[in-house]
Amino acid sequence: MQLKYVGDLPLVSHHGVCFDKSHPDKYLYLQAALELLEALSYGPTEVTRHLYTIEHKEFSNKEIVALLHKYVPNLDEMEQINQDKAHAFVQKLRHNVSQAPALNEQEKETYLNNIEMMQEYYYQYVVNETAYELAVEALANEVKEAHVELLEVPSFRNYGIVLKDLEDYMATMKPPVDVKIEFVQNENKKIHIIAYFQYDKK
Repeated sequence: MQLKYVGDLPLVSHHGVCFDKSHPDKYLYLQAALELLEALSYGPTEVTRHLYTIEHKEFSNKEIVALLHKYVPNLDEMEQINQDKAHAFVQKLRHNVSQAPALNEQEKETYLNNIEMMQEYYYQYVVNETAYELAVEALANEVKEAHVELLEVPSFRNYGIVLKDLEDYMATMKPPVDVKIEFVQNENKKIHIIAYFQYDKK
């Protein structure tokens, strides 16, 4: 799996290409997700309250892939899934263009050429999205195995986004884990994020 930043989701038309800032490249969040994964990956423990201290370490692309391999055993199998997802996305775009009654033939041709031009970009966008989703899934499994009850992190470096995605994922687990997220100000007047994890008592 090759990872690299490509940017926001492209919006292609017969006029050209622009980018949807509401759908950022998930590569941006991989650093934070993998930092938390490394910090919490010690299995079952008596410690349930965690304050994560920033090490200001930036993982290289090679290190990111190595960490994903460490926590996602079936990572190599995702290659074909990524290709299929990207192909299906591009095919849907092409189908929509071919069925667009408001476009003439020249506009359709231009539109399709623009889609063709962005194929590799779409593929990398999907790869990055998959990598991030796998990191969040692995993080959820580590949090649940360690039975973390409280996690406190600074409110920067995309930790808040990762925790929100973690909250959404853990709600789908069997049994689900209830996650509550709060923003608090510490004694130094710095904003921190606290995540509370509540497990099924049964």
